[in-house]
Amino acid sequence: MSLIAVIFAVTCYSCLIKGNKNIDQGEIDYSIDYSGTIGSIPKEVLPKNLIVSFKDDKILFEMLSPIGNSGIINLSNPKKEIYDTYFSLFTLKYYYAAKQGEMYPGFEAMEGMELQKTEKTAVICGFNCKNAQVTFPADRKKVYDIWYTNEISVKNPNASSPFNEIDGVMMSFFFLIGHSELSFTAENVYKKDIPDKTFERREKFVRASREDIVNFINKMLMF
Repeated sequence: MSLIAVIFAVTCYSCLIKGNKNIDQGEIDYSIDYSGTIGSIPKEVLPKNLIVSFKDDKILFEMLSPIGNSGIINLSNPKKEIYDTYFSLFTLKYYYAAKQGEMYPGFEAMEGMELQKTEKTAVICGFNCKNAQVTFPADRKKVYDIWYTNEISVKNPNASSPFNEIDGVMMSFFFLIGHSELSFTAENVYKKDIPDKTFERREKFVRASREDIVNFINKMLMF
């Protein structure tokens, strides 16, 4: 996505439902836009939304398809030392248990990124957001804008993501995974009670190596 397109999207975008300030638990819904290499998996199978549930220092990222409940889940529950990545594609169900401080698998394409905070601001879903710009070694002239807010109370929300330097909740951002680029924009923020069991380790998933999970994710996103 070009710099001009990102600025236009953030400036003109307004959420359907605005959030409450300084909430400490709830849910954020993001739309997903895909670009990159075209592969064999039908685009209809790919997740259409990212749903993030948060409570204190616990956070759950769910990027699931409505077809076959396929997709990727990242779970962080520091108190129980759970930093899991789950992958599901129809009958395939695997997970990788990372260690504290280890980046979730799948973000190898974002190695070498440089992040620079700016003075730009925007309002997304009723939240005041700050800006940072990201570049990569292959082309430092190509700039990605990301937007985040400090008005949602989650401790270390990006601890295991490529954006661990950002001390706020991401509201408009992107991921490079394999040869695919995924852009996320917050559409709704809800203040709601999130049960503690939401942040428990998932059952019926087979433990796998980091390399296996990376390969599964890359194959799924080769749409």
